[in-house]
Amino acid sequence: MQKCMNWQAISFDWNQVRAFLATAEEGSFSQAARVLGLTQPTLGRQVAALEEDLGVMLFQRIGRSLELTQSGLELLEHVRVMGDAAHRVSLAASGQSQTIEGVVRVTATNMYAVYFLPPVIERLHELAPKLEIDIVASNEPRDLRRREADIAIRHVRPQEPDLVGRLVAESDGSLYASKRYLSRYGRPRSPADLEGHYFIGSNNQQEMVNYLGRLGISPARENFRFGTDCALVMWEMARQGFGMCLMASTIADRTPGMEPVFPELAPMKFPTWLVAHQELYTSRRIRLVYDTLAEFLSNRSLRGETTGQMQKG
Repeated sequence: MQKCMNWQAISFDWNQVRAFLATAEEGSFSQAARVLGLTQPTLGRQVAALEEDLGVMLFQRIGRSLELTQSGLELLEHVRVMGDAAHRVSLAASGQSQTIEGVVRVTATNMYAVYFLPPVIERLHELAPKLEIDIVASNEPRDLRRREADIAIRHVRPQEPDLVGRLVAESDGSLYASKRYLSRYGRPRSPADLEGHYFIGSNNQQEMVNYLGRLGISPARENFRFGTDCALVMWEMARQGFGMCLMASTIADRTPGMEPVFPELAPMKFPTWLVAHQELYTSRRIRLVYDTLAEFLSNRSLRGETTGQMQKG
């Protein structure tokens, strides 16, 4: 027999919990109020009411920063579960509406378009069968303000004031080579031992050099003998043994025969931002796609378990 819920033991409301969760995720009352569309005093009252109902202090101010108390940290784990459940309910309810139809254009790098977007598209078709998804696979950023796309998956934080961005993932990145390459040319003993080795460059070679510099690797120009403006081609060339290249571990781990060249080095981080125009707040179809993408891109298979941050800027 199913145990009955003790409804009287629930002494808070969801608005209070949502205010606490947003403040914990954003790190300040002002930013939490902004993403929730509330005034800062209203949000502060909701958090204070939750503290009063629960009989605990959730935040403390240290200098100018706002930090969770031990009670707040313990509560946060449970509240995140509630937030995820509320999110799923919202998506399910939105998907039932026959008004969610039309085209939503999503732009992403060709690597993300191939490796990560297909299961998202399948899920969106289940939620809203009348929705049309157009994938713009390109390494060149599309202008969301000119409506070249509705939603973008980027690796840099948006700076435009009329765009909304959310950090949904942060993947490890390293220098990889195929077993075939390492067998032919040998494994470099250290980042300084690159003579006679080759890199596969991108359309922005200086950007790649900068990324390698974060790993303590300083290649010479003669190390770059192969190049391409397509990340998929670059990865395939590396897989076939033409040279070494940078890649996110989430993709490298899915590719048999690829190994990190310097496994002892600490990996660098590849942030993933989900970006949309402010219309995100008024268009149900864009919001549905945005939230579903956020759910998929922030799951453990991409980056372990990391909380997303909503930023507007």
